[in-house]
Amino acid sequence: MAALAFPCTIFQTQNRMDDYGAKDMRCGDLTEAQLKTHYHLLDVSTKANPYTLTKITPFSQPQSMFHGSRGEGEKISRQQCTNILFDEFRHLSQAFSVYGPYSHLIKQMITHMQRANGAPFRSMYLDSALREHIIRDNDSDNSTRLLLQAALKDNIDRENKIYPVKNKDKLRKAILKGKLPKFDRFQDNFNGMGITVHDTWATHITIKSLQIDNNRYRAVVHYQIQDHFGLDVDDISKFKFNQFRFFRIWFVLQRYNQFGFRPFMTNMEATIEITGTRNENEK
Repeated sequence: MAALAFPCTIFQTQNRMDDYGAKDMRCGDLTEAQLKTHYHLLDVSTKANPYTLTKITPFSQPQSMFHGSRGEGEKISRQQCTNILFDEFRHLSQAFSVYGPYSHLIKQMITHMQRANGAPFRSMYLDSALREHIIRDNDSDNSTRLLLQAALKDNIDRENKIYPVKNKDKLRKAILKGKLPKFDRFQDNFNGMGITVHDTWATHITIKSLQIDNNRYRAVVHYQIQDHFGLDVDDISKFKFNQFRFFRIWFVLQRYNQFGFRPFMTNMEATIEITGTRNENEK
């Protein structure tokens, strides 16, 4: 019987890694008229008008009863304007990142967007958040870790101490039954992960090694996950995004053809161990 060789990638999403052609990776592709007409982005910032490159004062804010009575605000350069918008962008992020070890990440990622010209982003905090999510998910119906554990237990050839090649697809099907790690839980609305990652774009799961001793087995499993720190037109068209100035500023900084700040790939990885026995009661 042929044995599965390791490392072996057992699952890949249809969305591919490093997909710079994705809709939310576009930048600098929309005009002022498109932003205003199609996406209703007239009131973008409380600090600076991105279209006229002027500072906004209490008298010049669109919602002010004195709007227009004192003329436009002070003229500023495009660089000064984007700096003001990014500062406001960071300030507004506090509403989505209230507590916890990941609360600082959103400001760090906004600054990365401002300065890194689209370079990929990595952080040990993202890797830690991913590993914690996988390890702490104890929902037997959704946890890819627990579903993979069950599939290994049921399909290992213990007599020959191998995992048969013919059973490889059962590992992929086990993962498909569950829910891939995403940061869309209730707590992610406040701990910084919901705003930095939330959903994910691509996931690869690889068994790096599998050791089988008598009735016990030990698998080392690696998760590689990638998300896009960018907005597409579907995002900004939804009220749940458009209602927040945070997302309006983000979209204009990314998509306005006078700015065009590049979105970027957010890379995360985690390695876990999955162990088990033939029967749950065996020690």
